[in-house]
Amino acid sequence: MTVISVFGRHGCHLCDVAVEVLEGMREELNYEVDKIYIDGNSELEKLYGEQVPVIHIDGIHHDFFRVDPERFKSSLEKHRQHR
Repeated sequence: MTVISVFGRHGCHLCDVAVEVLEGMREELNYEVDKIYIDGNSELEKLYGEQVPVIHIDGIHHDFFRVDPERFKSSLEKHRQHR
């Protein structure tokens, strides 16, 4: 199953909205959402810092800040065609 990872911070409004958008499409598009909090993880904080939320599709960077549903669906479809 495809895993969508959301790298974010506790208390991050944009992170909450991104997860909400992704959860809303989860059943239709058949994927899992994995929330990963970067708070206190120096390596992840260095990588993503102020860009959260950062979205990955099966470990491959997709986007950051906001989830555009149409762009996400297109990227997910392309990802699935290439694996």
